Amino acid sequence: MSSSSAAQQPGSFVLAQPLNGECAIPGDKSISHRSLMLGALAIGETIVSGMLEGEDVIGTANAMRALGAEIERDDKGLWHVWGRGIGGLIEPEQVLDMGNAGTGVRLIMGICAGYPMTVFFTGDGSLRKRPMGRIAKPLENMGARFISRDGYRLPMGMVGAKKPMPQTYELPVPSAQVKSAVLFAGLMAPGTTTVLETEHSRDHSERMLRFFGADVQAEQDNKHLHVRLQGQPTLKAANIVVPGDPSSAAFPVVAATICPGSDVLVKGVGLNPLRTGLFDTLIEMGADLTFVNEREEGGEPVADVRVRHAELRGVEVPPGRAPSMIDEYPILSVAASVAQGKTTMHGLAELRVKESDRLAAMARGLAASGVKVEEGEEHLVVHGGEGSVTGGATVQTELDHRLAMSFLILGLVAKAPVTIDDVAPIRTSFPNFLDLMANLGATLR
Repeated sequence: MSSSSAAQQPGSFVLAQPLNGECAIPGDKSISHRSLMLGALAIGETIVSGMLEGEDVIGTANAMRALGAEIERDDKGLWHVWGRGIGGLIEPEQVLDMGNAGTGVRLIMGICAGYPMTVFFTGDGSLRKRPMGRIAKPLENMGARFISRDGYRLPMGMVGAKKPMPQTYELPVPSAQVKSAVLFAGLMAPGTTTVLETEHSRDHSERMLRFFGADVQAEQDNKHLHVRLQGQPTLKAANIVVPGDPSSAAFPVVAATICPGSDVLVKGVGLNPLRTGLFDTLIEMGADLTFVNEREEGGEPVADVRVRHAELRGVEVPPGRAPSMIDEYPILSVAASVAQGKTTMHGLAELRVKESDRLAAMARGLAASGVKVEEGEEHLVVHGGEGSVTGGATVQTELDHRLAMSFLILGLVAKAPVTIDDVAPIRTSFPNFLDLMANLGATLR
C-alpha cells in the first residue's frame, strides 16, 4: 500500500532519556536505484547486497522488470539482477508507476530515451506535481519525444529515439538526476555524450558506470567540469555492496547532536565527498562527529560515524554547498533551531521542486513550532537559541518523507509535542526509521 493511498497516520516523538546505542541505516537510495538500472543493462548476473528496500527502490525494480530484466530477492536479502545488455530492453506492456520516486522516474526516462519504443510514466500525487521539463528537454535533443500535461508533468508518454544522437549539454542548474539521465541516454548513442557542470553534483552514476565497465571521463577547465561518456559500451555484471545512505544517517546524527547526553554510533555510512555537506556544516556548527573504520565499498568511501551531543552555533551555509546536501536542509533546519544565533542557508531554489515545496513547508512547520524563520526565494534563515522550540503544532508534511522525519526529530527537543500529519511516507526511503529511533531511546506516540 503506497503512502499516498493509505489512511493518514499521525505521530510524534517523545524523548524520555538520552539517545544511546548503535544503528545501521538503510542502503543509499541513489546507489540502490542505479544498481538495479545498470545491472539490467549489463551482461550477466549482478548481485547487490545492502539494498534499500523502500517503496521508491521497489518501484524501480518493478519498472526494470517491466523493461525486460529479471530481478529476484533471495532469502538472505541479496538482490540478483540478470541484465539484457545495452540495447536489450523491451517495450513495457503497462504504465510504469514510479510512486514517489523522482530519481527512479527521471533516470529511467533517460535509459528509455535511447530505445525506439513507447513508454508511459506516472506516479503518486506528489510525483505528479513535480516538473519533468528539465529532464525532457535534453532527452528531446537526443531524439526522444514527449506527450504530457502542462508543464511536463506526469502522467507522461515518451517515444524513444530511433537513432539516438550524442550531445553536449550544459546543466542550467546542478542536478545529478539530469546529468544521469543524459548519460544513461548516451549509452545507446554512438560517439561521445558530454555533460557540462559549473558546480559539481553527485557522481554516483559516473562511479557506477565505470564499475560496470563504461568509459567515463571527467575533466575540469576554468569554467566547467566536462563529464564524457563513450556510447554503446559493453557493460559487464558486477557485485555491488550498497553503503549506508548519508541522507538517512542525517536523522539519527542530528538527533544525537541536539539531544543532551546522547552518544550514538551510526554504522556503515557512505562518505562520497559530494554527499557530505551536512556533516561538514554540522562540524562548523560545533557538532562532535568522529569518523572511524574508514574503508571503501563498491567504489564508494564508507565509515562509521560516532555522534555525541554538542552545543551548536549558527553559521552561514554557502550556496556552493547545496548540491552536496540538497536533501539534508530540512534536518539541518532542525539543528539550526536549537543552535545559538542564526543560521542562514543559501542556494535553496532546488527545494522548491522536491517531493513538496520543501523550503516553504519547512518554514511553515518551524514557525508553527515556535521557531523564528525568514523565508526567501532561494534562502532560509533560522533563528535558534535555547528554549526556542515551543512545539505544540501539527505539521502538514505534504507526503514528503524527509519533512516527516525532520519534524519528528524536532519534537525530541520541543517543550510540547510536534505532531506530523502522516508517518506513512517515511516508508519510501527509510522503512525502519521509527524502529531505529525507538531502539536509540525515542518513543513514538
